[in-house]
Amino acid sequence: MTGTVYKSTGSWYTVKGKDGVFYNCRIKGKFRIKGIKSTNPVSVGDQVVFDLETQDEKTTGVIKEIKERSNYIVRKSVNLSKQTHIIASNIDIVFLVITLNNPPTFTSFIDRFLVTAKAYGIKTVLLFNKIDTYSSDDLDEIRYLAHLYRNIGYECEGISAKTGKNMDKVIALMQGKVSMFAGHSGVGKSTLVNAIQPSLHLKTKEISDQHKQGQHTTTFAEMYDLENDIRIIDTPGIKGFGVVDMEPSEVSGYFPEFFERQSNCKFNNCLHKNEPKCAVKDALEAGEIAWSRYKSYLQILEGDDTHYRKNEYTKDV
Repeated sequence: MTGTVYKSTGSWYTVKGKDGVFYNCRIKGKFRIKGIKSTNPVSVGDQVVFDLETQDEKTTGVIKEIKERSNYIVRKSVNLSKQTHIIASNIDIVFLVITLNNPPTFTSFIDRFLVTAKAYGIKTVLLFNKIDTYSSDDLDEIRYLAHLYRNIGYECEGISAKTGKNMDKVIALMQGKVSMFAGHSGVGKSTLVNAIQPSLHLKTKEISDQHKQGQHTTTFAEMYDLENDIRIIDTPGIKGFGVVDMEPSEVSGYFPEFFERQSNCKFNNCLHKNEPKCAVKDALEAGEIAWSRYKSYLQILEGDDTHYRKNEYTKDV
């Protein structure tokens, strides 16, 4: 039989067969996909082939093949630098949920996520959540960030899952697609899914006042079938986002504002660091490229997966 993986717990997988029935499945042996050393060989969104077997009047499935993925979101484990973790696969659109200070989402995290999504050809929309809770100064900061990312081609929406502000725009983008919500714990991913379809009753928790950090409520990635031909993947909160190894020459290609200027650099292999007559550095000095983006670029280029989360969330980072 063939089906789609709806939930992965690491050892057992919930697979929706073509017959519409959900089966508990496991894998037999080791899967290696295109040389990826992953902590999870099967991910939510995978199309799989599985056999059914019955033992003690209980029917389960054994996954024997994973169909080729159209794309996937993958991150490098910060603690296990040689391992990668596939968050989800076969995604049409990903929504990166961002909060300004409850909890804080740093620009370095946003940029790392955008680079990875672009590398795998996945459209990303930035959702600035909880805008009903912010002061006028906070809202100015969000407007600045939305302006920054819109200028380089990303769609941005200010939303409130609790009040419903602009949720109609989010739902319109999701219709007929497999969508994924991603972001730190506590930014409101599960609350967003509940706002779209309250009958799911996904668990949510309040932000810790002491550390302004989210508490993990979603333990495993899971896909849900919603109304209006919507499928949504809710994911655990991502604390750190180590970028999977890229060649230095590749990185600037995933920064749209760098890519459009790099052909004007003096050297074809310009890394936009210390080279003379660099169009990217010229644009940076002219205020056409944000310093926060350039700093994120350098950290990715240099493989700094440990200190980037200490960045301040300000305009001049």
